[in-house]
Amino acid sequence: MKTISHWIGGKPVEGASGRFGPVWNPATGVQEKQVAFADTAEVDAAVAAAKDAFASWGTSSLAKRTAILFKYRELLDAHRDEIAELITAEHGKVHSDALGEVARGMEIVELACGISVQLKGELSTEVSSRVDVASIRQPLGVVAGITPFNFPAMVPMWMFPLAIACGNTFVLKPSEKDPSASLLLAELATEAGLPDGVLNVVQGDREAVDRILEHPDIEAVSFVGSTPIARHIQLKATEHGKRVQALGGAKNHMLVLPDADLDLAADQAINAAYGSAGERCMAVSVVVAVGDIGDDLVGRITERAKKLRIGPGVDPASEMGPLITREHRDKVASYVAGAAAQGAEVVLDGTGLTVDGHKDGFFVGVSLLDRVPVTADAYRDEIFGPVLCVVRAETYEEAITLINDSRWGNGTAIFTRDGGAARRFQLEVKAGMVGVNVPIPVPVGYHSFGGWKDSLFGGHHIYGNDGVAFYTQGKVITTRWPDPSDGGINLGFPSNS
Repeated sequence: MKTISHWIGGKPVEGASGRFGPVWNPATGVQEKQVAFADTAEVDAAVAAAKDAFASWGTSSLAKRTAILFKYRELLDAHRDEIAELITAEHGKVHSDALGEVARGMEIVELACGISVQLKGELSTEVSSRVDVASIRQPLGVVAGITPFNFPAMVPMWMFPLAIACGNTFVLKPSEKDPSASLLLAELATEAGLPDGVLNVVQGDREAVDRILEHPDIEAVSFVGSTPIARHIQLKATEHGKRVQALGGAKNHMLVLPDADLDLAADQAINAAYGSAGERCMAVSVVVAVGDIGDDLVGRITERAKKLRIGPGVDPASEMGPLITREHRDKVASYVAGAAAQGAEVVLDGTGLTVDGHKDGFFVGVSLLDRVPVTADAYRDEIFGPVLCVVRAETYEEAITLINDSRWGNGTAIFTRDGGAARRFQLEVKAGMVGVNVPIPVPVGYHSFGGWKDSLFGGHHIYGNDGVAFYTQGKVITTRWPDPSDGGINLGFPSNS
């Protein structure tokens, strides 16, 4: 059985801890690989390699950094199918979805290629007599990223390209459920000319995570995952003096007003709820139908959902693949099984789905729950699977209150033809990312990604301007070059005169 290793100091490093975790093919239910779990010593080795590399990388020219990143982007483009194949094999998502993930990750590589614009700094001359003030940004040092299973290539690329472009060195701890893509990303970076130790990958579980959070030589930690873990990351990392950027879970609402194009709304609800089997932090998991459109909208969603083709991600005919693990599949199914008893109407129950030739795969069909009470578990919890809840609201005011009362505030969307209503919604809704007739409003690379409330812990969103600010520290330099005529003693407090 193949063992997936670490990447430390520019080369693969076999695990020495003696501990391993299974890596499954979700479409077949067969364990095809195992991944080495790093112990404290192995994390320390990766951090030491990053610290050694920072001594020269942190002072390297922007020209050198960007030249490597441009080459890296070329290599990613050339190997995008290979990366996507690894994602499909270990995560289960269909190949086209995996390709889309790689493309969105490459957006941040492209942003990093233009880092010289982001790091220009500012200069004010003659703030006082012959006194100039400059503001510059400098790298932090060794930084780390802890990334989730649902985007094993994109989320790491949301972090390390920008971090290393800013002059930092990086230690990545990817999900142990689908770890292979991270190694290929690191290998391609080395091929592009990235010096040894600038990007390191340590595989593992909580032992590796906790060592990263405690390590005195790591200056900052980025995280994407569930809300409970994001909260833990923030508390433990800040306790050890680190800068933290921790993105948590979500329960994203899609508000549909009576004037909306219901065919468009139904299409987009299907795409946003069931794409990637619902394993997206930006998935739409609640549709709020306003006024008397609920029955019509639910009917259109139901008609479309019944036609979805579910199967292994390697099959070009498949539109949705399996879930990541058997345990997660069973947890998702439990929400549907208990929905009726908690007051919801089960319109579609996908929990009994089997796929021909893949009876042991971690498949579940799409489920649709209507008239879901806000007290039901299916509404209150982040399910992270292909379960769409529909909630009815009489008015816009009732709907916005319902959305704003959610403890999460990652993303939300409104479907309407009324520009005034859309404008009011985007200002009133309490969420970090808002779509107007766009169901999954993930920002492009030069804007930042992040939510509000229990969807974000720490002061910075990810990538964009916030990402540059997170991975750098500001410095202000005040200079005065005396004129030959200056001189004398003055004990007074300096003033701007």
